[in-house]
Formats: sequence, structure tokens, C-alpha cells
Amino acid sequence: MFRANKQSLYTLIIAIFITVLITSNIASAKLFSLLGSGIIIDGGTILFPFAYIIGDIVTEVYGFKKAKHLIYIGFIMSILTSITLYVVQILPPAVGWNNQDAYIAILGALPRIITGSLCAYLIGEILNSYVMARLKVITNGKYLWVRTIGSTLVGALVDTTIFSFIAFYGTIPDQSLVMLIATVYTIKVSVEVIVTPITYKIIRHLKNVEGVDHFDRNLNIMNALKG
Repeated sequence: MFRANKQSLYTLIIAIFITVLITSNIASAKLFSLLGSGIIIDGGTILFPFAYIIGDIVTEVYGFKKAKHLIYIGFIMSILTSITLYVVQILPPAVGWNNQDAYIAILGALPRIITGSLCAYLIGEILNSYVMARLKVITNGKYLWVRTIGSTLVGALVDTTIFSFIAFYGTIPDQSLVMLIATVYTIKVSVEVIVTPITYKIIRHLKNVEGVDHFDRNLNIMNALKG
């Protein structure tokens, strides 16, 4: 029977965050039409909004430094995933294995997607956590919904715009690219709003178990960017 403690809870959060991030990167290789409406969305949108929610939770409970630590781990693991998939791609296929073209068609697009994802993710997530931490101090720990939604409004906009341009510019019409950015951004913010009651419960539980409610009172943009 799994019993949560301080170390296991934070380890579980890291595991979930990395899974969400890498799965989203791979799923982003596919674009699909939302409910046949003609609105284009990348597959990573199904899961990636939860990366921001997890980032909000870690920032709220453990503080900006811990959140940045989590973001850097995700950054490194995403690079490892990209390198591994690329090495597998260039290895000569075994005799009788006829799926090389299929592999390249699906996973071969990942280097560009991973590049876009890494740039967007690093900037967007750090910005999201920074805004979350600053708003917590400004509101003196009140109005959690303002912090979670407000930080996502900023971070998700930067993330979605950077990722979409790097990953898909030139591969789809400009009008579709703009629609993609607008739709994905709306979905990310909507998911944040919808799951806010659940986010409240998780944060409350973590604070009770951990006995911590961190405030980054001395945080500024300069020390936020330091390693």
C-alpha cells in the first residue's frame, strides 16, 4: 500500500510532470481538427496544460526555486528524449523491418518540435512560476485563483506563441498558424479555470502534509533568471 510522505509526494510530482512534458512533445507531432470543425490543434494540447497546473502547485507550495528546479529537470529530460529518438532514426533498420519511413514521418518531425517546445517551455514555465510567486506576495497569499489563472494567462501566451512559430511556421498556412495559437491558448487557459477547484484541494493537501507555505518575498526578475 503506497503511503504518501514528504519525499514521495515531491518525487511523484516530478514523475507526473516529466511524463506530461515528454508525452505532450511526442503527441505534438500530430495536428488534428477539433471535432471536425476545421480548427487545427496539435496533439500535445490534450495533456500539456497540466504542466502549467503542476508548475502552479509546486510554486505555490514549495516556492519559485523548487519550481525552477522542476522546470530544469524537464528541460534536460526533453533533450535526452529528442537525442534518443534521433539516434534511433539514423540507425540502419534491421532486415525485414519496413517501417523506417513511417518512423521518420511521425517521430522524424520531433527535432523541430522539441526545439520549439524546449524554447517555449523554458521561457513560458519560468515566466508562469515567476508571475505566480510574485502575485502570491502581492496578494499576501490570498485569491489563489487569481494567481493560478493570472500566471497561466501570461505564461501560456508566451509558450504557445513561441512553440507554434518554431514548430509549424512554413509547414501550415499563416491563417491556420494564427488559429492554432489562438485555439491552443484558449484551451490551456480554459483547462486551468476548469480544474481550479481540484488545484485548490491538491495545494491544501500538500501544504498540510508538508507543513510549508512558501513566500518568495525577495524574488525579482534578476535573481529569477539566475541558475
